[in-house]
Amino acid sequence: MTKALSMTDTPPDRLATSPNSPFYDAAVLDRGVGVRFKGVEKTNVDEYCVSEGWVRLSVGNTKDRHGNAMTIKLQGPVEPYFRDPENGAE
Repeated sequence: MTKALSMTDTPPDRLATSPNSPFYDAAVLDRGVGVRFKGVEKTNVDEYCVSEGWVRLSVGNTKDRHGNAMTIKLQGPVEPYFRDPENGAE
């Protein structure tokens, strides 16, 4: 009884939380995506790219001159995954 992985079981290679980004996907974000960076769960990820190996993390509550959150880009292994609300984890 092996379950075949479909495209909906794997998070995208690159994803952003900002609606202004070309990598924004509301349907994927509504499903719930978690990110492990260097093996540690991160909750402040604004954008990630698995193939290039980086995450962009928001830094506190500071804003830039356009009102966007200030971010820092870090290099390292990125592991996105879907949080599964059907199994009770939200």
